[in-house]
Amino acid sequence: MKPRFVGRLGLADAVTISNAALGFVAAIAATVDVELAARILLLAAIADALDGVVARRRGGTTVGPYLDSLADVASFGVGPALLVAMAVAETWGLGAPHGIVAVLGSALFVATAVTRLGLYTAYDSGSAETEGVQTTLAATIVGATVLAGFTSPIVLVPLVYLLAALMLAPITYPDLHAQDAVVMGIVQAAAILLGGQMGRQLVGAIGEGFAYGLLFLALSYLFLGPRFYWRRD
Repeated sequence: MKPRFVGRLGLADAVTISNAALGFVAAIAATVDVELAARILLLAAIADALDGVVARRRGGTTVGPYLDSLADVASFGVGPALLVAMAVAETWGLGAPHGIVAVLGSALFVATAVTRLGLYTAYDSGSAETEGVQTTLAATIVGATVLAGFTSPIVLVPLVYLLAALMLAPITYPDLHAQDAVVMGIVQAAAILLGGQMGRQLVGAIGEGFAYGLLFLALSYLFLGPRFYWRRD
């Protein structure tokens, strides 16, 4: 007997499933090294973009949208939330009052990510724009923030609360155009390879610049995209 998935899943689905696996690896890595977890989160974001490219070129499947949302829960909901919780644990500890606030913020981040992904699958998946901050963008901002060296709970805890609120905010975000997504992907790949402490040791300020560049691009789209980013006609 053939496994049930044979003949029902395509190449794009395989990329999506790898995204989910990367989310799990990022969550485990967060318990050991938050910078490593940030790199893996950003890698998962690249995989999330690639599955769309593969689906457009090779065709998608009926199950694809459901797999995509499920994978994003792991990679862009649980992964970033646990990364922030572990970063806070290293500084404040999770049993202290500040730590409990951080855990609640991380839990809220997961809850809003799940809610947003469900709403997206039901109402926005066929549209060129979506309401609320994309979970991929939220995770990218968390990862880039860590790789840029902003690992203090004073930065990360308010950030997860802000992103959690914006994921359900009635703000419309247009999809990135292909050329802009390519630029973002290149900067993201460079930040993965050269950002953080490892990059500073290898190439000095240049590596740090890629992490700052990614953070700048992501925050620019977060705050300016709904008003100034040009939509498709």
